Amino acid sequence: MNVKAISLNVGKALLVSALFMLLSVGVSLLQGRDSAFVPLLLSFIVTFVLGIFPLIFVRNSPALSMHEGLVTIVVSWLLSFVMGMLPYVLWGGEFTIINALFESVSGYTTTGATILQDIEVLPHSLLFWRSSTQYIGGLGVVIFLLYILPDNSPLRLKLTNLEMSSISRKGYQYRSSQAIKVIIRVYVALLVLSFGSLVLAGMPVFDAVNHALTISATGGFSIKNASIGFYDSNVINIIVMVFTIVSSIHFGLIYMAVAMQTLKPLKTPVVRYFLSVIVVASIVTCLSLKWSGIYDSWGKAAMDASFAVVNYITTSGFANADNASWPLLASVMLMFCAFQCGCSGSTSGGLKADRMLLSFRIIIRQIRHNANPSEVHRITVGERPVKDEVAIGAVTYLALYCLIILFSTLFLLTLGVDGRTAFSGTIASVGNVGPALGDIGMAGNYAHLAPWVKFIFSVDMLLGRVEIYPVLVVIFLLFKRGR
Repeated sequence: MNVKAISLNVGKALLVSALFMLLSVGVSLLQGRDSAFVPLLLSFIVTFVLGIFPLIFVRNSPALSMHEGLVTIVVSWLLSFVMGMLPYVLWGGEFTIINALFESVSGYTTTGATILQDIEVLPHSLLFWRSSTQYIGGLGVVIFLLYILPDNSPLRLKLTNLEMSSISRKGYQYRSSQAIKVIIRVYVALLVLSFGSLVLAGMPVFDAVNHALTISATGGFSIKNASIGFYDSNVINIIVMVFTIVSSIHFGLIYMAVAMQTLKPLKTPVVRYFLSVIVVASIVTCLSLKWSGIYDSWGKAAMDASFAVVNYITTSGFANADNASWPLLASVMLMFCAFQCGCSGSTSGGLKADRMLLSFRIIIRQIRHNANPSEVHRITVGERPVKDEVAIGAVTYLALYCLIILFSTLFLLTLGVDGRTAFSGTIASVGNVGPALGDIGMAGNYAHLAPWVKFIFSVDMLLGRVEIYPVLVVIFLLFKRGR
Protein backbone atom coordinates (compact mmCIF):
# COMPACT_ATOMS: atom_id res chain seq x y z
CA MET A 1 0.00 0.00 0.00
CA ASN A 2 1.49 3.31 -1.12
CA VAL A 3 0.89 5.44 1.99
CA LYS A 4 2.68 8.46 0.53
CA ALA A 5 0.48 8.57 -2.58
CA ILE A 6 -2.66 8.11 -0.50
CA SER A 7 -1.71 10.85 1.97
CA LEU A 8 -0.85 13.20 -0.90
CA ASN A 9 -4.28 12.88 -2.49
CA VAL A 10 -6.13 12.92 0.83
CA GLY A 11 -4.30 16.16 1.58
CA LYS A 12 -5.57 17.67 -1.66
CA ALA A 13 -9.13 16.69 -0.73
CA LEU A 14 -8.74 18.36 2.69
CA LEU A 15 -7.58 21.58 1.04
CA VAL A 16 -10.99 21.84 -0.61
CA SER A 17 -12.60 21.95 2.83
CA ALA A 18 -9.95 24.41 4.01
CA LEU A 19 -10.84 26.73 1.11
CA PHE A 20 -14.51 26.84 2.09
CA MET A 21 -13.55 27.33 5.74
CA LEU A 22 -11.55 30.35 4.67
CA LEU A 23 -14.57 31.67 2.79
CA SER A 24 -16.63 31.18 5.95
CA VAL A 25 -14.05 33.19 7.88
CA GLY A 26 -14.56 35.92 5.30
CA VAL A 27 -18.31 35.82 5.92
CA SER A 28 -17.62 36.21 9.64
CA LEU A 29 -15.47 39.28 8.94
CA LEU A 30 -18.25 40.80 6.83
CA GLN A 31 -20.57 40.26 9.80
CA GLY A 32 -18.20 42.12 12.11
CA ARG A 33 -16.40 39.00 13.36
CA ASP A 34 -19.40 37.09 14.64
CA SER A 35 -19.19 34.37 17.32
CA ALA A 36 -17.95 31.71 14.89
CA PHE A 37 -14.90 33.69 13.74
CA VAL A 38 -12.38 32.04 16.08
CA PRO A 39 -13.81 28.49 15.68
CA LEU A 40 -13.72 28.79 11.90
CA LEU A 41 -10.26 30.35 11.83
CA LEU A 42 -8.78 27.66 14.07
CA SER A 43 -10.52 24.95 12.05
CA PHE A 44 -9.14 26.43 8.83
CA ILE A 45 -5.59 26.46 10.22
CA VAL A 46 -5.79 22.83 11.38
CA THR A 47 -7.37 21.61 8.14
CA PHE A 48 -4.98 23.60 5.95
CA VAL A 49 -1.91 22.33 7.80
CA LEU A 50 -3.09 18.70 7.56
CA GLY A 51 -3.87 19.18 3.88
CA ILE A 52 -0.68 20.97 2.89
CA PHE A 53 1.69 18.80 4.95
CA PRO A 54 1.79 15.83 2.50
CA LEU A 55 2.20 18.18 -0.46
CA ILE A 56 5.37 19.58 1.09
CA PHE A 57 7.07 16.31 1.96
CA VAL A 58 5.76 13.90 -0.69
CA ARG A 59 7.27 14.31 -4.14
CA ASN A 60 6.72 12.33 -7.34
CA SER A 61 4.59 9.59 -5.82
CA PRO A 62 3.63 6.77 -8.22
CA ALA A 63 0.10 6.42 -9.61
CA LEU A 64 -2.54 4.97 -7.34
CA SER A 65 -3.79 1.44 -7.83
CA MET A 66 -7.52 0.72 -7.69
CA HIS A 67 -7.32 -0.48 -4.08
CA GLU A 68 -5.27 2.56 -3.10
CA GLY A 69 -7.80 4.77 -4.84
CA LEU A 70 -10.66 3.26 -2.83
CA VAL A 71 -8.69 3.71 0.38
CA THR A 72 -8.08 7.32 -0.61
CA ILE A 73 -11.82 7.86 -1.14
CA VAL A 74 -12.81 6.42 2.25
CA VAL A 75 -10.04 8.19 4.17
CA SER A 76 -10.85 11.48 2.41
CA TRP A 77 -14.48 11.22 3.47
CA LEU A 78 -13.63 10.27 7.06
CA LEU A 79 -11.09 13.05 7.55
CA SER A 80 -13.45 15.53 5.92
CA PHE A 81 -16.10 14.55 8.47
CA VAL A 82 -13.66 15.12 11.34
CA MET A 83 -12.39 18.44 10.02
CA GLY A 84 -15.93 19.51 9.19
CA MET A 85 -17.12 18.99 12.75
CA LEU A 86 -14.38 21.19 14.26
CA PRO A 87 -16.19 24.53 13.74
CA TYR A 88 -19.32 23.10 15.37
CA VAL A 89 -17.50 21.68 18.40
CA LEU A 90 -15.47 24.84 18.95
CA TRP A 91 -18.57 27.03 18.64
CA GLY A 92 -20.62 25.00 21.15
CA GLY A 93 -24.36 25.43 21.58
CA GLU A 94 -26.22 22.23 20.69
CA PHE A 95 -23.06 20.73 19.22
CA THR A 96 -21.87 17.95 21.46
CA ILE A 97 -19.22 15.69 19.94
CA ILE A 98 -21.74 13.24 18.51
CA ASN A 99 -24.08 16.03 17.37
CA ALA A 100 -21.22 17.81 15.62
CA LEU A 101 -20.15 14.58 13.93
CA PHE A 102 -23.71 13.83 12.85
CA GLU A 103 -24.15 17.34 11.40
CA SER A 104 -20.81 17.14 9.60
CA VAL A 105 -21.52 13.71 8.12
CA SER A 106 -25.02 14.81 7.15
CA GLY A 107 -23.56 17.86 5.45
CA TYR A 108 -20.76 16.22 3.47
CA THR A 109 -22.96 13.29 2.41
CA THR A 110 -25.68 15.81 1.39
CA THR A 111 -28.16 13.97 3.59
CA GLY A 112 -29.63 17.09 5.16
CA ALA A 113 -30.68 15.50 8.46
CA THR A 114 -29.99 17.80 11.39
CA ILE A 115 -29.71 17.69 15.16
CA LEU A 116 -30.40 21.41 15.44
CA GLN A 117 -33.63 22.40 17.13
CA ASP A 118 -32.98 26.10 16.53
CA ILE A 119 -31.04 26.62 13.31
CA GLU A 120 -31.56 30.37 13.25
CA VAL A 121 -29.48 30.92 16.40
CA LEU A 122 -26.31 30.02 14.47
CA PRO A 123 -24.19 32.98 13.27
CA HIS A 124 -24.13 33.70 9.55
CA SER A 125 -20.60 32.37 9.05
CA LEU A 126 -21.43 29.02 10.65
CA LEU A 127 -24.61 28.77 8.58
CA PHE A 128 -22.50 29.41 5.47
CA TRP A 129 -20.01 26.71 6.51
CA ARG A 130 -22.88 24.31 7.15
CA SER A 131 -24.23 24.93 3.64
CA SER A 132 -20.74 24.72 2.15
CA THR A 133 -20.23 21.19 3.45
CA GLN A 134 -23.15 20.12 1.29
CA TYR A 135 -21.78 21.86 -1.78
CA ILE A 136 -18.41 20.15 -1.22
CA GLY A 137 -20.11 16.79 -0.80
CA GLY A 138 -22.55 17.28 -3.66
CA LEU A 139 -20.12 16.10 -6.27
CA GLY A 140 -18.41 13.99 -3.66
CA VAL A 141 -14.84 14.07 -2.51
CA VAL A 142 -14.37 11.53 -5.30
CA ILE A 143 -15.02 14.06 -8.07
CA PHE A 144 -12.72 16.64 -6.49
CA LEU A 145 -10.11 13.90 -6.23
CA LEU A 146 -10.65 12.95 -9.87
CA TYR A 147 -10.21 16.56 -10.92
CA ILE A 148 -6.79 16.82 -9.29
CA LEU A 149 -5.46 13.43 -10.44
CA PRO A 150 -3.12 13.55 -13.44
CA ASP A 151 -4.78 13.18 -16.85
CA ASN A 152 -2.76 10.07 -17.59
CA SER A 153 -3.70 8.33 -14.34
CA PRO A 154 -5.34 4.94 -15.06
CA LEU A 155 -7.38 5.45 -11.90
CA ARG A 156 -9.37 8.36 -13.34
CA LEU A 157 -11.56 6.26 -15.63
CA LYS A 158 -12.08 3.58 -13.00
CA LEU A 159 -13.19 6.07 -10.35
CA THR A 160 -15.36 7.90 -12.87
CA ASN A 161 -17.20 4.65 -13.54
CA LEU A 162 -17.93 4.34 -9.81
CA GLU A 163 -19.84 7.62 -9.95
CA MET A 164 -21.65 7.17 -13.26
CA SER A 165 -23.99 4.52 -14.57
CA SER A 166 -23.32 3.04 -17.98
CA ILE A 167 -27.09 3.11 -18.53
CA SER A 168 -27.34 6.86 -17.94
CA ARG A 169 -24.26 7.47 -20.04
CA LYS A 170 -25.75 6.02 -23.21
CA GLY A 171 -25.98 8.62 -25.91
CA TYR A 172 -22.85 10.62 -25.26
CA GLN A 173 -19.14 9.90 -25.09
CA TYR A 174 -16.50 11.80 -23.13
CA ARG A 175 -13.03 10.92 -21.98
CA SER A 176 -12.78 10.78 -18.20
CA SER A 177 -11.01 14.14 -18.02
CA GLN A 178 -13.69 15.79 -20.18
CA ALA A 179 -16.49 14.18 -18.18
CA ILE A 180 -15.17 15.60 -14.93
CA LYS A 181 -14.94 19.11 -16.38
CA VAL A 182 -18.47 18.78 -17.77
CA ILE A 183 -19.81 17.74 -14.37
CA ILE A 184 -18.13 20.63 -12.55
CA ARG A 185 -19.35 23.17 -15.15
CA VAL A 186 -22.93 21.96 -14.80
CA TYR A 187 -22.63 21.97 -11.02
CA VAL A 188 -21.43 25.58 -10.90
CA ALA A 189 -24.04 26.65 -13.46
CA LEU A 190 -26.83 25.13 -11.33
CA LEU A 191 -25.54 27.06 -8.32
CA VAL A 192 -25.53 30.37 -10.19
CA LEU A 193 -28.91 29.85 -11.87
CA SER A 194 -30.68 28.69 -8.69
CA PHE A 195 -29.22 31.63 -6.77
CA GLY A 196 -30.40 34.12 -9.38
CA SER A 197 -33.86 32.56 -9.53
CA LEU A 198 -34.30 32.66 -5.75
CA VAL A 199 -33.22 36.30 -5.57
CA LEU A 200 -35.67 37.23 -8.34
CA ALA A 201 -38.38 35.37 -6.40
CA GLY A 202 -37.81 37.66 -3.44
CA MET A 203 -35.49 35.61 -1.22
CA PRO A 204 -32.82 37.70 0.61
CA VAL A 205 -29.33 37.43 -0.91
CA PHE A 206 -27.69 35.61 2.02
CA ASP A 207 -30.59 33.17 2.21
CA ALA A 208 -30.39 32.60 -1.55
CA VAL A 209 -26.65 31.90 -1.42
CA ASN A 210 -27.06 29.25 1.27
CA HIS A 211 -30.06 27.60 -0.33
CA ALA A 212 -28.45 27.63 -3.78
CA LEU A 213 -25.44 25.82 -2.33
CA THR A 214 -27.67 23.09 -0.93
CA ILE A 215 -30.16 22.95 -3.81
CA SER A 216 -27.50 22.25 -6.45
CA ALA A 217 -26.06 19.62 -4.09
CA THR A 218 -29.54 18.14 -3.45
CA GLY A 219 -28.60 18.43 0.20
CA GLY A 220 -31.50 20.05 2.00
CA PHE A 221 -29.80 22.10 4.71
CA SER A 222 -31.75 25.32 5.23
CA ILE A 223 -30.90 28.34 7.35
CA LYS A 224 -34.48 28.53 8.63
CA ASN A 225 -36.17 26.34 11.24
CA ALA A 226 -39.19 25.95 8.95
CA SER A 227 -36.94 25.26 5.94
CA ILE A 228 -38.43 26.46 2.63
CA GLY A 229 -41.84 26.70 4.33
CA PHE A 230 -40.56 29.83 6.09
CA TYR A 231 -40.96 31.85 2.89
CA ASP A 232 -44.56 30.73 2.26
CA SER A 233 -44.11 31.21 -1.48
CA ASN A 234 -45.30 28.85 -4.20
CA VAL A 235 -42.87 30.51 -6.61
CA ILE A 236 -39.93 29.61 -4.37
CA ASN A 237 -41.36 26.12 -3.91
CA ILE A 238 -41.46 25.62 -7.68
CA ILE A 239 -37.93 27.00 -8.14
CA VAL A 240 -36.62 24.58 -5.53
CA MET A 241 -38.44 21.66 -7.16
CA VAL A 242 -37.24 22.49 -10.67
CA PHE A 243 -33.58 22.84 -9.72
CA THR A 244 -33.51 19.79 -7.45
CA ILE A 245 -35.03 17.70 -10.24
CA VAL A 246 -32.48 18.99 -12.74
CA SER A 247 -29.68 18.35 -10.23
CA SER A 248 -30.86 14.73 -9.98
CA ILE A 249 -30.45 14.04 -13.70
CA HIS A 250 -27.12 12.89 -15.13
CA PHE A 251 -24.97 16.01 -15.55
CA GLY A 252 -23.56 14.76 -18.84
CA LEU A 253 -27.03 14.64 -20.36
CA ILE A 254 -27.82 18.13 -19.06
CA TYR A 255 -24.62 19.45 -20.60
CA MET A 256 -25.45 17.88 -23.95
CA ALA A 257 -28.99 19.28 -23.88
CA VAL A 258 -27.62 22.79 -23.33
CA ALA A 259 -24.78 22.42 -25.84
CA MET A 260 -27.07 21.02 -28.54
CA GLN A 261 -29.96 23.35 -27.59
CA THR A 262 -32.41 20.46 -27.63
CA LEU A 263 -34.10 18.24 -25.06
CA LYS A 264 -33.36 15.13 -27.12
CA PRO A 265 -30.41 14.00 -24.91
CA LEU A 266 -32.80 13.99 -21.92
CA LYS A 267 -35.25 11.60 -23.60
CA THR A 268 -33.47 8.53 -22.29
CA PRO A 269 -35.37 5.63 -20.69
CA VAL A 270 -33.85 6.40 -17.29
CA VAL A 271 -34.83 10.07 -17.32
CA ARG A 272 -38.33 9.27 -18.60
CA TYR A 273 -38.74 6.65 -15.88
CA PHE A 274 -37.42 9.03 -13.21
CA LEU A 275 -39.80 11.84 -14.20
CA SER A 276 -42.71 9.39 -14.51
CA VAL A 277 -42.18 8.19 -10.95
CA ILE A 278 -42.27 11.80 -9.74
CA VAL A 279 -45.57 12.45 -11.53
CA VAL A 280 -47.24 9.21 -10.40
CA ALA A 281 -45.99 9.49 -6.79
CA SER A 282 -47.12 13.13 -6.60
CA ILE A 283 -50.61 12.27 -7.86
CA VAL A 284 -51.00 9.31 -5.48
CA THR A 285 -49.70 11.33 -2.52
CA CYS A 286 -51.98 14.25 -3.36
CA LEU A 287 -55.04 11.98 -3.57
CA SER A 288 -54.08 10.34 -0.28
CA LEU A 289 -53.79 13.71 1.47
CA LYS A 290 -57.07 15.02 0.08
CA TRP A 291 -59.14 11.89 0.67
CA SER A 292 -57.84 11.57 4.23
CA GLY A 293 -59.32 14.98 5.05
CA ILE A 294 -55.98 16.54 6.05
CA TYR A 295 -56.27 19.16 3.30
CA ASP A 296 -59.35 21.10 2.28
CA SER A 297 -57.81 22.60 -0.84
CA TRP A 298 -56.77 20.54 -3.86
CA GLY A 299 -54.20 23.18 -4.74
CA LYS A 300 -52.52 23.07 -1.33
CA ALA A 301 -52.60 19.27 -1.29
CA ALA A 302 -51.03 19.12 -4.76
CA MET A 303 -48.28 21.61 -3.86
CA ASP A 304 -47.32 19.96 -0.58
CA ALA A 305 -47.52 16.45 -2.06
CA SER A 306 -45.39 17.26 -5.11
CA PHE A 307 -42.90 19.25 -3.02
CA ALA A 308 -42.48 16.34 -0.61
CA VAL A 309 -42.17 13.75 -3.38
CA VAL A 310 -39.60 15.80 -5.29
CA ASN A 311 -37.51 16.47 -2.19
CA TYR A 312 -37.53 12.83 -1.12
CA ILE A 313 -36.77 11.36 -4.54
CA THR A 314 -34.05 13.92 -5.29
CA THR A 315 -32.63 13.39 -1.76
CA SER A 316 -32.89 17.14 -1.19
CA GLY A 317 -34.91 16.98 2.01
CA PHE A 318 -36.26 20.53 2.08
CA ALA A 319 -39.59 20.99 3.83
CA ASN A 320 -42.64 23.18 3.41
CA ALA A 321 -45.06 21.12 5.52
CA ASP A 322 -45.20 18.63 8.42
CA ASN A 323 -45.68 15.07 7.19
CA ALA A 324 -45.75 13.49 10.68
CA SER A 325 -49.53 12.97 10.52
CA TRP A 326 -49.82 12.08 6.84
CA PRO A 327 -51.75 8.87 6.01
CA LEU A 328 -50.05 5.54 5.41
CA LEU A 329 -50.32 5.61 1.61
CA ALA A 330 -48.60 9.00 1.40
CA SER A 331 -45.87 7.80 3.76
CA VAL A 332 -45.32 4.64 1.70
CA MET A 333 -44.94 6.70 -1.47
CA LEU A 334 -42.36 8.95 0.22
CA MET A 335 -40.40 5.94 1.45
CA PHE A 336 -40.38 4.43 -2.04
CA CYS A 337 -39.04 7.73 -3.36
CA ALA A 338 -36.40 7.77 -0.60
CA PHE A 339 -35.44 4.20 -1.52
CA GLN A 340 -35.07 4.80 -5.25
CA CYS A 341 -33.88 8.43 -5.50
CA GLY A 342 -32.41 10.15 -8.60
CA CYS A 343 -30.13 9.24 -11.49
CA SER A 344 -26.48 8.22 -11.56
CA GLY A 345 -24.00 10.91 -12.51
CA SER A 346 -25.93 13.52 -10.52
CA THR A 347 -25.71 14.85 -6.96
CA SER A 348 -28.58 12.62 -5.87
CA GLY A 349 -27.91 9.72 -3.51
CA GLY A 350 -29.84 6.51 -2.92
CA LEU A 351 -30.18 3.34 -4.96
CA LYS A 352 -30.55 5.34 -8.21
CA ALA A 353 -33.32 5.25 -10.81
CA ASP A 354 -30.94 3.48 -13.22
CA ARG A 355 -30.67 0.39 -11.05
CA MET A 356 -34.38 0.39 -10.22
CA LEU A 357 -35.39 0.54 -13.87
CA LEU A 358 -32.91 -2.15 -14.80
CA SER A 359 -34.16 -4.36 -11.96
CA PHE A 360 -37.72 -4.07 -13.29
CA ARG A 361 -36.48 -5.03 -16.78
CA ILE A 362 -34.65 -8.05 -15.33
CA ILE A 363 -37.84 -9.18 -13.57
CA ILE A 364 -39.80 -8.86 -16.81
CA ARG A 365 -37.10 -10.80 -18.69
CA GLN A 366 -37.25 -13.57 -16.10
CA ILE A 367 -41.03 -13.81 -16.31
CA ARG A 368 -40.85 -14.09 -20.10
CA HIS A 369 -38.12 -16.70 -19.84
CA ASN A 370 -40.21 -18.81 -17.45
CA ALA A 371 -43.19 -18.51 -19.77
CA ASN A 372 -41.15 -19.41 -22.89
CA PRO A 373 -37.89 -21.15 -21.84
CA SER A 374 -36.92 -21.99 -25.41
CA GLU A 375 -36.81 -18.35 -26.54
CA VAL A 376 -33.85 -15.99 -26.06
CA HIS A 377 -34.82 -12.94 -24.04
CA ARG A 378 -32.41 -10.03 -23.90
CA ILE A 379 -32.49 -7.18 -21.41
CA THR A 380 -32.83 -3.83 -23.14
CA VAL A 381 -33.11 -0.26 -21.91
CA GLY A 382 -34.54 1.70 -24.78
CA GLU A 383 -33.10 0.25 -27.98
CA ARG A 384 -29.80 -0.79 -26.42
CA PRO A 385 -29.11 -4.26 -25.01
CA VAL A 386 -27.68 -4.39 -21.50
CA LYS A 387 -24.64 -6.56 -20.89
CA ASP A 388 -25.05 -9.39 -18.41
CA GLU A 389 -22.31 -8.05 -16.15
CA VAL A 390 -24.12 -4.70 -15.90
CA ALA A 391 -27.39 -6.43 -15.05
CA ILE A 392 -25.73 -8.66 -12.47
CA GLY A 393 -23.99 -5.65 -10.94
CA ALA A 394 -27.28 -3.77 -10.59
CA VAL A 395 -29.11 -6.69 -8.97
CA THR A 396 -26.16 -7.42 -6.67
CA TYR A 397 -26.03 -3.81 -5.51
CA LEU A 398 -29.80 -3.80 -4.97
CA ALA A 399 -29.51 -6.88 -2.77
CA LEU A 400 -26.59 -5.39 -0.83
CA TYR A 401 -28.46 -2.10 -0.42
CA CYS A 402 -31.49 -3.92 1.01
CA LEU A 403 -29.29 -5.95 3.35
CA ILE A 404 -27.71 -2.76 4.74
CA ILE A 405 -31.18 -1.36 5.40
CA LEU A 406 -32.31 -4.63 7.01
CA PHE A 407 -29.32 -5.07 9.32
CA SER A 408 -29.24 -1.40 10.32
CA THR A 409 -32.97 -1.43 11.11
CA LEU A 410 -32.69 -4.62 13.17
CA PHE A 411 -29.72 -3.22 15.08
CA LEU A 412 -31.65 -0.05 15.90
CA LEU A 413 -34.64 -2.09 17.05
CA THR A 414 -32.40 -3.94 19.50
CA LEU A 415 -31.37 -0.54 20.91
CA GLY A 416 -35.01 0.22 21.68
CA VAL A 417 -35.75 2.51 18.73
CA ASP A 418 -39.39 2.36 17.59
CA GLY A 419 -40.06 0.59 14.30
CA ARG A 420 -41.10 3.61 12.24
CA THR A 421 -38.07 5.66 13.27
CA ALA A 422 -35.67 2.74 12.80
CA PHE A 423 -36.94 1.74 9.36
CA SER A 424 -37.67 5.14 7.83
CA GLY A 425 -34.57 6.70 9.40
CA THR A 426 -32.36 3.99 7.95
CA ILE A 427 -33.83 4.38 4.46
CA ALA A 428 -33.45 8.17 4.70
CA SER A 429 -29.85 7.87 5.93
CA VAL A 430 -28.61 5.24 3.47
CA GLY A 431 -30.38 7.13 0.68
CA ASN A 432 -28.92 10.47 1.88
CA VAL A 433 -32.45 11.87 1.92
CA GLY A 434 -32.54 13.43 5.40
CA PRO A 435 -36.14 13.64 6.60
CA ALA A 436 -37.96 10.37 7.18
CA LEU A 437 -41.29 9.81 8.95
CA GLY A 438 -42.78 10.77 12.30
CA ASP A 439 -40.58 12.75 14.68
CA ILE A 440 -37.74 12.72 12.16
CA GLY A 441 -39.97 13.80 9.29
CA MET A 442 -39.96 17.00 7.26
CA ALA A 443 -40.72 19.26 10.23
CA GLY A 444 -38.71 17.25 12.76
CA ASN A 445 -35.05 16.66 13.55
CA TYR A 446 -32.74 14.00 14.95
CA ALA A 447 -31.85 15.85 18.17
CA HIS A 448 -33.85 13.61 20.51
CA LEU A 449 -32.23 10.36 19.38
CA ALA A 450 -29.64 8.57 21.52
CA PRO A 451 -25.94 9.07 20.63
CA TRP A 452 -25.57 5.48 19.41
CA VAL A 453 -28.55 5.91 17.09
CA LYS A 454 -27.04 9.06 15.62
CA PHE A 455 -23.75 7.23 15.12
CA ILE A 456 -25.44 4.34 13.31
CA PHE A 457 -27.31 6.76 11.05
CA SER A 458 -23.99 8.52 10.37
CA VAL A 459 -22.44 5.22 9.25
CA ASP A 460 -25.48 4.62 7.04
CA MET A 461 -25.00 8.04 5.46
CA LEU A 462 -21.38 7.26 4.60
CA LEU A 463 -22.26 3.85 3.15
CA GLY A 464 -24.97 5.37 0.99
CA ARG A 465 -22.84 8.24 -0.24
CA VAL A 466 -19.85 6.14 -1.33
CA GLU A 467 -22.19 3.41 -2.63
CA ILE A 468 -21.13 0.78 -0.08
CA TYR A 469 -18.41 -1.05 -2.05
CA PRO A 470 -15.44 1.24 -1.28
CA VAL A 471 -16.05 0.89 2.48
CA LEU A 472 -16.40 -2.89 2.22
CA VAL A 473 -13.22 -3.14 0.13
CA VAL A 474 -11.26 -1.08 2.67
CA ILE A 475 -12.59 -3.21 5.55
CA PHE A 476 -11.63 -6.35 3.60
CA LEU A 477 -8.12 -5.01 2.94
CA LEU A 478 -7.64 -4.11 6.61
CA PHE A 479 -8.89 -7.53 7.69
CA LYS A 480 -6.66 -9.28 5.16
CA ARG A 481 -3.63 -7.26 6.26
CA GLY A 482 -4.30 -8.01 9.92
CA ARG A 483 -4.34 -11.79 9.42
